[in-house]
Amino acid sequence: MSTDFQRAREELGRRLRELRADSPAGGLTGTELARRLGWPQSKVSKLENGRQTPTDDDLRAWAEAVGQPAVFPELRARLKGFESHIRSWRRQLAAGHAPVQETWNAIVGESRTLHVWDNSVVNGMLQTADYARNVFERSTEFRRSAHDVEGAVQARMKRQEWLYRPGKRLNLLMHESALWARVCPPEVLAAQLDRLQGVVGRNTVHLGIVPLYAELPLSRPNGFWILDDRLVTVEDLHAELWLEDAETIALYRRAWDVFAEGAVYGSDAQRVIARVRHDLDR
Repeated sequence: MSTDFQRAREELGRRLRELRADSPAGGLTGTELARRLGWPQSKVSKLENGRQTPTDDDLRAWAEAVGQPAVFPELRARLKGFESHIRSWRRQLAAGHAPVQETWNAIVGESRTLHVWDNSVVNGMLQTADYARNVFERSTEFRRSAHDVEGAVQARMKRQEWLYRPGKRLNLLMHESALWARVCPPEVLAAQLDRLQGVVGRNTVHLGIVPLYAELPLSRPNGFWILDDRLVTVEDLHAELWLEDAETIALYRRAWDVFAEGAVYGSDAQRVIARVRHDLDR
């Protein structure tokens, strides 16, 4: 199935082919253009057919090679228009986790209502500093990114101030498996579970736990955030997706509502958390 990203990449490819064919020199074949650029002909073909994402340098070189350097800003804008919605972790974490967390602080700070689904770890809005530290340590090691764990932890803790502001509301659903995830030492996880027990019933937090035994109408998706029904972000292993079209936002909200029906709340949620906590003490 063609995605919005793929369709946009194909559209950019068509524009590149247009520029090559309409070159002021009377038009160039793909082979002639490849020779000018010093590229394999296959690269020209992949770019024109939307099978490869160009870089800024590729677009600049293409515009110059076809004799139309003035179109580079247009091509770059097209690229950024769809690339900005797929934010690779490699690029985002080039300077470490702290800048990413600061960006999130700004995005969350502008929001009044969050609908969040997590099924792998305890959500960052409710993490303790020690739990967050272990999560960042493991991510830094795996991704081999800059080691700025303490800065990342501080930024994440700062974001949690949002929970104490009037008019804010975190609607958080977590699958019970996220509570069992051993992403930290048992004593750190125990303190984290105690923290979760304490937020049940807070005015700004509506916490639901989907028990392991709950019947699921859908397979569990990756974690996602819905911010004020204006933006959805979805975390994958290679990248973070930022989705802004109304139809997609409505789809994710529908999925959130479906999982909310299978969740438990209040004292029932506390009992699920307590069951996991008790297992740690065995």
